[in-house]
Amino acid sequence: MARSKRGNVWLGAAGLVVNSSGQWLVVKKRYGGLHGKWSLPAGFVQGDETIDQAAVREVKEETGINCRLVGMIGFRSGVIREEISDNMAIFLLDAIDEGQPIQAQLSELYEAGWQSPADLSNDAEASVMLHEMASFVLEEGLGLIENVDPGKVFGYSDYRLFFRK
Repeated sequence: MARSKRGNVWLGAAGLVVNSSGQWLVVKKRYGGLHGKWSLPAGFVQGDETIDQAAVREVKEETGINCRLVGMIGFRSGVIREEISDNMAIFLLDAIDEGQPIQAQLSELYEAGWQSPADLSNDAEASVMLHEMASFVLEEGLGLIENVDPGKVFGYSDYRLFFRK
């Protein structure tokens, strides 16, 4: 979807899929501010779907993994250059068949794979959000994480993360 069609309020969805070994399904983007960075499968919500359906769809499109919804675990909200409200809900998802091979959407991604939160927290190629999530205990309640700088490349004039405490 073109930026002009999204207007000044953007709504995205991301899926955190955790396997039985505790590894996270992550993707390395080919575009945008996350170019060359590990991040969660994510994208914009379409007009004919709910935000959780968008998260499940994006995981399927980017990795080929079929998932089911567990629940919402976080919300990221930022303002880009004091003019665009950029928002994304983060959902915990279960892989329907954990043994299913990953099929990275190579038109948008360099690669996709399972990685441990510990490895991601020490990986310079992991996104700021993944670094924060990997060091945050995902249990109950959506707590605010303030004073996070995602990097100048995005142009955020304000940025907030909300995750379960």
